[in-house]
Amino acid sequence: MKKHAIIPIFIPHKGCPHDCIFCNQKKITAHIAPVTAEDVVDTIDTWLTTLGDVETVEVAFYGGSFTAIPMEDQSAYLEIARRYKDSGMVNKIHLSTRPDAIDERILDNLKKYGVDTIELGVQSFDDEVLRLSERGHDSAVVYESSQLIRDYGFELGIQLMIGLPGDSPESCVYSARETVKIGPAIARLYPTIVIEDTKLYDQYLSGEYRALSQDEAVLRTKEMYKILTAAGINIIRVGLKSSDIINENGDIDGGTFHPAFRQLVEGALARDSLEEQLHKLGFVPGRQPEAGRPIKVDFMSNPRSFSNMIGNSSRNKQYFLEKYPEVDILYKLNVTLDNGEYAAVIKEKNNE
Repeated sequence: MKKHAIIPIFIPHKGCPHDCIFCNQKKITAHIAPVTAEDVVDTIDTWLTTLGDVETVEVAFYGGSFTAIPMEDQSAYLEIARRYKDSGMVNKIHLSTRPDAIDERILDNLKKYGVDTIELGVQSFDDEVLRLSERGHDSAVVYESSQLIRDYGFELGIQLMIGLPGDSPESCVYSARETVKIGPAIARLYPTIVIEDTKLYDQYLSGEYRALSQDEAVLRTKEMYKILTAAGINIIRVGLKSSDIINENGDIDGGTFHPAFRQLVEGALARDSLEEQLHKLGFVPGRQPEAGRPIKVDFMSNPRSFSNMIGNSSRNKQYFLEKYPEVDILYKLNVTLDNGEYAAVIKEKNNE
């Protein structure tokens, strides 16, 4: 049985008070027309017919700042979701919103309709990054709204972006560490994508904004990932999926996007772990094998982490093949290892 499924209801841009420089919700959500109550019912019913047996089903309102839309609209959408929850057909109600669209009146209403999870699109805890991104609020609002959400007993989520204007490796790490201090249950990490018809796109074309390379984005995201997971925060998304964008060839620029960005990050973490173990075993980059015979080493992971150990498009295999000619590596399964845990073991030395 599948453990978890999300039924996404996109409310495109309806609740946002203004455009952040990176945002064009019409392209992100691929929805233009306003969402009606009938649309919500049709979407939920359609998903329910295809899910099969799932332990936890969530109805999730995405695409805009849900709590910034008129209260009567919020209530109309939530009333539908609550009916499905009360019937037992779905288990949780989930929404995303802006940090400055949270107050006690709003939370009272969300509690009334049985909302379980509130994700805040924080993007950064660096006030200069927020200013340059035209977010319309500073980081102080994030701490206040996060505390309110937790005081009301909602599950809290934090969304962070990597590579916004004014961002740096240091500010990315700072944002991850501040997220840990707040203590959300879940988090999302999104490298900044340059989307057409946005102010960021204009800045990109003029040279005012330099998009991160894919390697830079992976490196920064990897460091944030380590900080969050070490604190026990469940990272439920890393990077946009292809389905989140209408046409990746025509609508985005900058080279940061990759449809398997999470695997790039988790593969880089696997490579770091295995390379560190190689160093502890005494191997150094570039050293040639004695008498032309490489030393046999097993790299191991459990089945779920095996593709990350190999790396997207086998990039980890190629990396170790080129960098460590002294080592003959065999990639193997070991079901005793935890997810994201990797082991390097010398199998045969060249003098045996």
